[in-house]
Amino acid sequence: MPLVTVVITLGVIGLLLWLVNRFIPMQSQIKSILNGVVVIAVVLWLMQLFGLFEYLSQFRIGH
Repeated sequence: MPLVTVVITLGVIGLLLWLVNRFIPMQSQIKSILNGVVVIAVVLWLMQLFGLFEYLSQFRIGH
């Protein structure tokens, strides 16, 4: 995926999250949970996109 597409996608996600936070009334706890879920999803998507999951799967914990 080209870097321009990644940057545009991140911009659109950020804009949508800002619009939801700004114009949809909801409790602050729900807003915090929504923001956390979106941030975690975006980080996981970026890790998968740049191939960090394959790198992390090489590490073993325990025996």
